[in-house]
Amino acid sequence: MNKLYLIATGALLSGIITVQAQEWKPQQWPVLKKYDKEHLYQIALPLGGIGTGTVSLGGRGELRDWEIMNVPAKKYSTVTTGNNAPFFAIYAKPQNQKATTTLLAGPLYSHEYLHYEGRPVNHHGLPRFEQASFEAAYPFGQVSLSDSNLPVKVKVKGFNPFIPGDADASGLPVAVLSYEVTNTTDQPMNVSICGSIRNFIGKDGSKFRTDWKGDYIPTGAKNNKNKYVESNNIKGIYLYSDGVDKDDSAWGTVALTTQAVNGVTYRTSSKADNWNNSILNFWDDFSADGMLTERSKQEDEDPMASLSVNKTIAPQSTETFTFYITWSFPNRKAWSSVVVGNYYSNQYPDAWKAAETIIPQIPELENKTLSFINALLGTSYPEVVKEAALFNLATLRSQTVFRLPSGHMMGWEGVMDRFGSCEGSCTHVWNYETATPYLFGELAKTMRDVEFNYATKENGLMNFRASLPLSEASKGNNPAADGQMGCIMKIYREWQLSGDNDFLKNNWEQVKKVLSYAWIEKGWDGNQDGVMEGSQHNTMDVNYFGPNPQMGFWYMGALKAAEKMSIAMKDKNFAKKCRTLFEKGSEWMDENLFNGEYYEHKITDPKTFEFLDMNDPDVKIPGFQLGQGCLVDQLVGQYMAHLCGLGYLGDKKNIQTTMKSIMKYNFVEDFSRHFNNMRSYVMGDEAGLLMASWPKGRLEVPFPYFSEVMTGFEYCAAVGMLYEGMEEDALTCINAIRRRHDGAKRNPFSESECGHHYARSMASWSAIIALSEFQYSGVDKSMKITDRPGNYFWSNGYSWGTVQVTEDDVTIEVINGTLSLKSLTVGSRKGMKLKHFDFKEGDVRNIKLHK
Repeated sequence: MNKLYLIATGALLSGIITVQAQEWKPQQWPVLKKYDKEHLYQIALPLGGIGTGTVSLGGRGELRDWEIMNVPAKKYSTVTTGNNAPFFAIYAKPQNQKATTTLLAGPLYSHEYLHYEGRPVNHHGLPRFEQASFEAAYPFGQVSLSDSNLPVKVKVKGFNPFIPGDADASGLPVAVLSYEVTNTTDQPMNVSICGSIRNFIGKDGSKFRTDWKGDYIPTGAKNNKNKYVESNNIKGIYLYSDGVDKDDSAWGTVALTTQAVNGVTYRTSSKADNWNNSILNFWDDFSADGMLTERSKQEDEDPMASLSVNKTIAPQSTETFTFYITWSFPNRKAWSSVVVGNYYSNQYPDAWKAAETIIPQIPELENKTLSFINALLGTSYPEVVKEAALFNLATLRSQTVFRLPSGHMMGWEGVMDRFGSCEGSCTHVWNYETATPYLFGELAKTMRDVEFNYATKENGLMNFRASLPLSEASKGNNPAADGQMGCIMKIYREWQLSGDNDFLKNNWEQVKKVLSYAWIEKGWDGNQDGVMEGSQHNTMDVNYFGPNPQMGFWYMGALKAAEKMSIAMKDKNFAKKCRTLFEKGSEWMDENLFNGEYYEHKITDPKTFEFLDMNDPDVKIPGFQLGQGCLVDQLVGQYMAHLCGLGYLGDKKNIQTTMKSIMKYNFVEDFSRHFNNMRSYVMGDEAGLLMASWPKGRLEVPFPYFSEVMTGFEYCAAVGMLYEGMEEDALTCINAIRRRHDGAKRNPFSESECGHHYARSMASWSAIIALSEFQYSGVDKSMKITDRPGNYFWSNGYSWGTVQVTEDDVTIEVINGTLSLKSLTVGSRKGMKLKHFDFKEGDVRNIKLHK
């Protein structure tokens, strides 16, 4: 056959001879969790950056969930289910033996066999490996493939850089895929790895038709083109479109590339896809000798691009084949009716330019990502805490999150299969998560900017959902008591972690407005007694009437944070008012809401604000209230206060008793006999923390989600338990969550609430903070850490490293960034003033502890 076989002669297309860079291959990657057999089914590890969209590495090695075109696309493979979905395949021919061609994916499950036309899953007709297993330490995913009938073993490795403190390096539109192939024979072997992708530009899954069989057929491709390109030591195929409207959300470019010096062959098209001849034509060509023959013309609106790399592998040896998928789709609308754009596509307006820029950086970015993961995995935290914290970071890279061209980070609450869920960077949902502020402080500050300077009206009303474009964010009248109070605590946190006094100064007047909104006539605390009696919209998607712990402790936390900010701003009168209201409100809640076991809700008349007699059968109780229920996150404000170093918001003994009651009444070990009229995120013999229990009697119509279990709330409660010394109970709760996300029943990299990749699930990072008792103030340049001997991870959103604690000393290492430190507090010991330490990246300091 006449092959177009490419060798290392430099940039052939430009005619320039260059020295080839060495092809990168991944290092040995750490493993935190292993999965096999039925536990591979739901695994989908997102490969992509913050705000770029992703394609996921499946548990059996397949590429799934092509979500790079500005919209969610669960189980979407860019084509009708079948053999045309994107895939990688291997050709293997030992010397003097028969060749084999195999899909680089593990076996089908028995429940995947049934289909009305024999096409139950993608690649149903392609030979597969008989064994597969999956190992992960997010963002690293590895699939091991083997087959007793094949002469090779393959490890599929996928990642995208994740470097705390560097949002740009963690926001790259690339999926890095390496295939480590081991020759298990005693003969040299000719091996090729080939990736094939139909040009799906224009087909994001939102436009489709059905045929006479009822098949879902995505549409939108129009005059799409594939072009082979070489530049800057990169070879590959550039996918673009001459026909798709350049204003379409699904318009953009894609590139499939390699750094391989030798053995590269390609096809920019296959035969026309009549009666599945396209895949047949490709398979015949590739199976002949592992190399590809370019065709004379491109066929189909979405022509198939194929890129192959061929190598000879010595007996009992391993060679690595690395590919990169890059993309740029600039026309994001999100929840707007107009295009708002993407930050990443301003940096990388073209997929090929993205490849040229990103690929040379991958070795360094892999090193930095490994430094982060190895630092965290080398700590003393329980394995399940590391798993929950790390694996939920995938939410930051999912379609839940995006960045506007201005750099502002925005978020849905989560994502449905085909569209976002609940728009607006919802304040009362995003209040719970801590991954963003502690790992990417600058991104957290952009979210505060949206909340206070775009979504807030002149009277201090903060819309809990920010409209887009940002010029529309303040339109509407939709405040949420918990969302608004939580944002005050968050802006305090961002000020402390960053040490950026200008950040506080620039936002201070808005902070005062936002807090003062609670005091308007007939508002949340209209009589200004420190107690929220008014109608309080909240994260349960209803309005609570009357004082309750959920809103009450958010309010107490906001008052305490505002007092500290007032003092820094030399605003004595406002500080005094905040202190007075805090003292009154905290005392009132302990005296009136604490029932001896937990804090409850005193319901008021929505019109008069008068307390209702719950024992009077003639009293009409408004619907969707908490009442005497034991709420899973009744201490969410205290959760945030502990994280922020604000101390106790109520009586310490009452707080501790409440946490014990939540575990006593809300934790269910087996849900087999549990009735749930709403959504089921826990079923059968699974365990979890109920949203609410009713030891003193249930209201006829409680708040909607009372019978559910949702992971973000569970983490909030578990972290509260950690702060109150209930480590065993906390770990029981976290273990229950992660056992439910075992790969067989649910995706370990996506915890759902109202949608996949739910933002609140990133509260899991808080357990890292709580167990280490870490607090940092860039304002005071002080750090606090536990006195329990062990090795801990620390991060403040700008720098990160480890702290080794012994009985006698503390060793602080700064792995990334810089750290300024004047004082250190270890456990309950008196704080130590230090000679002003300015840690540079890589610095390690040992500090002796006072006896």
